[in-house]
Amino acid sequence: MMSQGRVPERRGIHVDQSELLCKKGCGYYGNAAWQGLCSKCWREENQRQRQRQIQEDWALAEKLQREEEEAAYASSNQGQSQTSSSQLGQSQASVPPHAPTPLGPFSKFEEKKTNEKTRKVTTVKKFFSPSSRTQAKKEGVCEEGSGVFRRESHGEAFLKDLRAIFTLNTPAEEAHEGKAPSPSMCRQWSVETERVSRDFVDFLKQLQKPGREIHKQSRAFIEAMANKKDLSADEQSECVQDFYQNMSDRLMIPFKGSSERVEVVMDHVEQYIMTRLYKSVFCPETTDDERKDLNTQNRIRALHWVTIQMLGVPLDEEIPEVSDSVVKAITDVIEMDSRRVPRDKLSCVTSCSKHIFNAIRVTKREPASADDFLPALIYVVLKANPPRLQSNIQYITRYCIPARLMTGEDGYYFTNLCCAVAFIEKLDAQSLNLSVEDFDRYMSGEGSPCGESRGIGAGSGPHADSPALAEAQRQLETLNDLTQRQEKVLSSACELQAELAEWEQSVIRQVKGILERYPLTLPPRPPQPAIDSQNTDDDNLPPPLTPQLL
Repeated sequence: MMSQGRVPERRGIHVDQSELLCKKGCGYYGNAAWQGLCSKCWREENQRQRQRQIQEDWALAEKLQREEEEAAYASSNQGQSQTSSSQLGQSQASVPPHAPTPLGPFSKFEEKKTNEKTRKVTTVKKFFSPSSRTQAKKEGVCEEGSGVFRRESHGEAFLKDLRAIFTLNTPAEEAHEGKAPSPSMCRQWSVETERVSRDFVDFLKQLQKPGREIHKQSRAFIEAMANKKDLSADEQSECVQDFYQNMSDRLMIPFKGSSERVEVVMDHVEQYIMTRLYKSVFCPETTDDERKDLNTQNRIRALHWVTIQMLGVPLDEEIPEVSDSVVKAITDVIEMDSRRVPRDKLSCVTSCSKHIFNAIRVTKREPASADDFLPALIYVVLKANPPRLQSNIQYITRYCIPARLMTGEDGYYFTNLCCAVAFIEKLDAQSLNLSVEDFDRYMSGEGSPCGESRGIGAGSGPHADSPALAEAQRQLETLNDLTQRQEKVLSSACELQAELAEWEQSVIRQVKGILERYPLTLPPRPPQPAIDSQNTDDDNLPPPLTPQLL
């Protein structure tokens, strides 16, 4: 990056397209949330880590159980020795020397050993069992077939917690275990949920037998997830992704390997599943997504002074079509938060990106390049400051069908959005070709590029570095001109009204004067002759007929 002379075109904002791909070289798009891996490689790596963690937890549980058994055995053995010694002294004092030693206390050794063995170690349990799990809080279990209530040991409770975390029961299994249905399943659905459910059922009716099985499995999964609210966000994501994979594999058989038909069905399944689960899985309390949202919003607010020239964005907002495309892109990225389905949120990102490409194409009068797209996307995100941006990105990452994020234009645009957010978080003076002092002053609000540009020559103008402010200034000037013209029109209208009133009075005066000067006198009208007075042939006419009575 040049520090002297001419400012470089991209000003430090450049991402090689190879950096958008998975770090393991599989050819799919990577994601910053997955440490640069694609969803497939990330799941494989995550599953390996989870398997190692499970093995370590099982080994720890078994170790704790063995230590507890040894401690219980030692405690019981010590208590048995003391009891035997005291009772032996008493028996020796009361029993003849040749009498046999009593074995009564030893017969209770197994009972005491069992009681001590099954004692719960609450202090250690707090370190390994989340307090929210109801299974970990149970005081004991009822032994099957015996009807005897006993207290479960720490090792057994810990193993039970592990099974609860990594085992997803179906509704039939939960009903067999005597679990009550989740209260959340009985809540009143929203209008959107009812519409999506109705559309899902109508779509499945066309598939007949496969449709019934899909509906059954989807409802079972939703009910199972409603009873697994204590899972973390990563565990919930793993359950959803496993359901997608299993459902997709099952659909290959009735659809005879047609990936296009399976993709259409999976789109409807995703819409139905995620609409029903949206409130419980979007920005859950177990994550720090809300804190990240606030940090990102505050960061973008602090960068409100960043201009197009600083980012090297090839956009000319003075062109109406470009300005409209930028506004539409900002609207799309803001609208992403109002959607529930990951696919719909992803479509907002795609629509926003296409508007950006159109704005670049109109400005440069040539097809836009990928190197111009990322700075423009950063500029749009800075101007939009989308609500809950981090939560929406995490939601798409966790619950979208993996194929959309790995390939295609949706995956490409979403990967660029993640890069844009990561760049905004790490934006510094060098990226904007500014000095550290100026960058810190702008961030603290002590100065702004627009304010300092007022001291530059008149050719640059006070708003040369800010097209938005320059456009606002032009609009204000136009408004002032329209105001002046309106005032002139109103003044002319008032003058015209006064002139018309004066002209009306002058006409009335002139008419009166003429009438006074030349009074109007009308001569008497001559008598009107009879109608047939000029007819000379009346005498030759026959007499008129007279009516006769018969």
